[in-house]
Amino acid sequence: MAVDLTSVEREVAEIDRLLIPIATAPVDVNDPDWMEKLRRQPPAVDQAGVADRAAVALDALLDAYATEDEPTRARVRTIFDVYGSFRWAVHLPREWTTEAEFRRRLLHLSACDQGSDPRDEMLHLQELCARAEQLGIATEPARREAAAISSDVDRYGMGSTRHLLWPTVEQGT
Repeated sequence: MAVDLTSVEREVAEIDRLLIPIATAPVDVNDPDWMEKLRRQPPAVDQAGVADRAAVALDALLDAYATEDEPTRARVRTIFDVYGSFRWAVHLPREWTTEAEFRRRLLHLSACDQGSDPRDEMLHLQELCARAEQLGIATEPARREAAAISSDVDRYGMGSTRHLLWPTVEQGT
């Protein structure tokens, strides 16, 4: 059954609206305890009271991204691009241990299409792969699969998401 992206996008827009004040709140980096203060804060989705709604919307977006055609995947990428506070604040659970959970995280990375800074996405991918390898999960097959459905647009002059995930995946596959 196809995901109704119009209703999901409406929900994402509302969640994003509630997250914007948290995502854009100033941080006093001159305060020597600024990092610790940030760590002690509850997640932004909890602060905004949207954690459950956000998880449902994220799952719907990732389900559509994983199962639908390229125009649908492009629309999901656009949703993540347009609603930056949603993209910044809404994530899969921090803890994971299975290959399926690793694959889901690669889908999320792919759908976010480098977010606002591809360097952050590169570091995130390295962390994901290091954790997968520690868990005995082969990273190559999942990376190839995620790369095959990723964008091949070089948004920031550092290569495309497809290239980030698996540099040797043929373009247009």
